[in-house]
Amino acid sequence: MKKTITKLDALPKLTKKTRVAAYARVSSGKDAMLQSLAAQVSYYKKLIQENKEWEFIGVYADEALTGTKDSREEFQQLLTDCRAGQVDMIITKSISRFARNTLTLLETVRELKSLNIDVFFEEQNIHSNSGEGEMILTFLATFAQEESRSTSENMKWRIKKDFEQGIMWGGKSCLGYMIEDKKPVVIPKEAATVKLIYQLYLDGKGADAIGKILDLKGIKPQYASKWNRSSIMHILTNYNYTGDLILQKTFRENHLTKRKIINSGEYDQYAVKNNHEPIISKEVFDKVQTIKRERAERTKPNPNKKPRVFKGMLKCGICGRTYTHKSTPHNEIWKCSLSVTKGIEACPSKQVPDTAIKEVFNEILNQDNFSEELFKKKVKFIIVNPDNHLVFHFKDLSVIDYQWEPRSRSRIWTPKMKEQARKRALKQHQGGAFHGESHSHSIND
Repeated sequence: MKKTITKLDALPKLTKKTRVAAYARVSSGKDAMLQSLAAQVSYYKKLIQENKEWEFIGVYADEALTGTKDSREEFQQLLTDCRAGQVDMIITKSISRFARNTLTLLETVRELKSLNIDVFFEEQNIHSNSGEGEMILTFLATFAQEESRSTSENMKWRIKKDFEQGIMWGGKSCLGYMIEDKKPVVIPKEAATVKLIYQLYLDGKGADAIGKILDLKGIKPQYASKWNRSSIMHILTNYNYTGDLILQKTFRENHLTKRKIINSGEYDQYAVKNNHEPIISKEVFDKVQTIKRERAERTKPNPNKKPRVFKGMLKCGICGRTYTHKSTPHNEIWKCSLSVTKGIEACPSKQVPDTAIKEVFNEILNQDNFSEELFKKKVKFIIVNPDNHLVFHFKDLSVIDYQWEPRSRSRIWTPKMKEQARKRALKQHQGGAFHGESHSHSIND
């Protein structure tokens, strides 16, 4: 039999489009910068889609304070998609937009190179996968990093000189003031709110109570929908309301991270007297600080106090907040923290006596005496639901819903407590008669 050979032509190779993504970044939240970011996104989208050899993957865009990769969500997502094999090439404006320091740049470029992903830097006209790409990138990144450091040092010097002359820099305007030509100018309506907050605090109201009053009056905070403790306390400790100014209360860690740090003596501070129109007098401000310190001393935790076994274990079944401990004249109770700070309008949950939790636990485990050690060993957390339901979630993953019966106060009062209540009632009765109040009760009532 004669052997025959037939040639089979190779199939034509299909051309595969290069999958291209772009990365853009601006360094602050100013409107002009955000417009620049939007313009970059539009530019890259058009650039990639108009190239017939490219497939548009997307534009990854960050608004960030730093050029470190860990702080940029979109940059991290871009790297994740690259590792998943979804990108062949990245286009970015410049080295400084891709990474602010040399180490971050080289680590990222080398990883992408190992994945056969090219990075094209427009301003420098460099492809990272080219033969001399890494050498040029190292040089240019070092130069960009040094330029950034030099710019940062020049800016620090300029800010310091302005501080020495009493000129403020940066910072958001606080409630009651707007910033015009680097100087606070009073906003009358907001100033009235600041004065009300100080007056309520002098009248004995706490930060949570003040926030609740303002919410009920329909007075809105500056940067949120509702008031909270921290916003009230920030206003009560803001020295700027006295018309004086403290400059350089914070500083930036360095030109790379740009992390804001509270100035605790690392740099000089500058006190500017009578810088602007005051909203609060110095006497009122000092009095509030004194009351604040006195309250802090009274509420300072006792280091010898034994931690409560249910702390952090009780969760509200209505709002999800943690229950907090409260002491009443007759009982130890636990209440939803939201209900405590914002009232029943925010969360209508009910309080739970400390004794009820212990009794329910004993009932479930069929024991007479409550053991803190056993409770911590067995229980993961407890959900407090309406209608006196306690839902115990155990560490063995079992769940038990138990409805406890509230005991009347008379049943839990000791003879001493009953005697004290009788004396209070007698005193109130005598006080009413002394003031000429009429009583229609007869001896047979």
